[in-house]
Amino acid sequence: MFKRVLVANRGEIALRVIRACKELGVEAVAVYSTADTDSMHVQLANSAICIGPGPSAQSYLKMEAIISAAEIANVDAIHPGYGFLSENPKFAKICESCKIKFIGPSAEVIAMMGDKSTAKATATRAGVPVTPGSKDIVRTEKEAIQIAEEMGYPVMIKATAGGGGRGMRPALNEASLKNGFNAARAEAEACFGNPDVYIEKFIVNPHHIEFQIVADSHGNVVHLGERDCSLQRRNQKIIEECPSPILTPELRKRMGDASVQLCKEIGYENCGTIEYLVDDDGNFYFMEMNTRIQVEHPITEEVHGCDLIKEQIRIAAGLPISEHVLNSQPRHHAIECRINAEDPYNNFAPSPGRLNFFYAPGGRGVRVDTHVYTGYEVPPYYDSMIAKLIVTGATRDIAIARMTRALSEFKVEGIKTTIPFQDDIIKNSDFRSGNYNIGWVEKFLAMQPNTKR
Repeated sequence: MFKRVLVANRGEIALRVIRACKELGVEAVAVYSTADTDSMHVQLANSAICIGPGPSAQSYLKMEAIISAAEIANVDAIHPGYGFLSENPKFAKICESCKIKFIGPSAEVIAMMGDKSTAKATATRAGVPVTPGSKDIVRTEKEAIQIAEEMGYPVMIKATAGGGGRGMRPALNEASLKNGFNAARAEAEACFGNPDVYIEKFIVNPHHIEFQIVADSHGNVVHLGERDCSLQRRNQKIIEECPSPILTPELRKRMGDASVQLCKEIGYENCGTIEYLVDDDGNFYFMEMNTRIQVEHPITEEVHGCDLIKEQIRIAAGLPISEHVLNSQPRHHAIECRINAEDPYNNFAPSPGRLNFFYAPGGRGVRVDTHVYTGYEVPPYYDSMIAKLIVTGATRDIAIARMTRALSEFKVEGIKTTIPFQDDIIKNSDFRSGNYNIGWVEKFLAMQPNTKR
């Protein structure tokens, strides 16, 4: 096992990794920007090193600053969390060259699955169903129009280096294709430094289902079931649940087997996620692979009784998957709400600022992952998530009732949050019956009075 790990991230995921390290008897070194001086992850780490100013490009995305901190702290490994440098093959390669273990898959696997068109070709080779689409990068508007006409509208334009819903645009006709093609390329260039896009058939109102994979260096590859992430706005997830209310045991087995096969095909090691679109007829299509831990991993942990961050660290240290994870069986039902510093009824406008009061709910089956507290100043530079509210119940109905109760207890003053919006969703009859899909939130928003969209 490692002696000392540097946590190359911030916020709740940094704190989550620090806690896992401590339970494994490993020292945790935090890095932080000047905007995060008062963040809880800085206070609870064994030590902390400032790596730059608030903006991400000058701190959490600055590879040389993080590597310098790792060398100063004399760490054995770096855990990247999610976002930032977690799926950057160059960073993984630099870690390797500096003899620091990157807690994640190899740089080669990150590069292979991080490029959407390559990932799709790899999934095809592994026998995993994929969404029909262009074989290669689409470089011109004229080429895009030709492909879309051959495929038939609607289509989706996607950044090949994309993630988190960035660089994606649907096109219902030639006019929206022209606008979307150029907009997607511009956003991809701004977000990822790579304007390349591809086009695939747009599956109308599917469910977004992801399978959790755990794989070690001893040949063990298992999946820990699925999460339904269909409740999203502009490709940003709002509420997730595990298991999905729409999957049958037969479909779950087929999708799980396909996920395991794909991971074996690419030689994947660590904890990752295979993402799919599932239509109303039970057909599933590979969408992408996230080679790092996901934001919503806690609901899988609650249903399967495991700690995925500790498994990441163990696997990176060369240990096999824990027996209780290898032999895990799902139990109960879990739901997660991402509590964001946003005004959901004013076009989700960011709402940074001081938390005059912060009270997290508790009680049986309630878990809150957060790095904030009363008096904390939410900075304007980063993702708006300030907490994850996770509830677990013996049945889906119990979990829903528990989430309703927990949301009513969650008190945040000084800024706007998504709590009232999520409470409205949880109480909606469509959600309670499992009758929702990727397009549901936008329709729900359109029906709300006095909502600025």
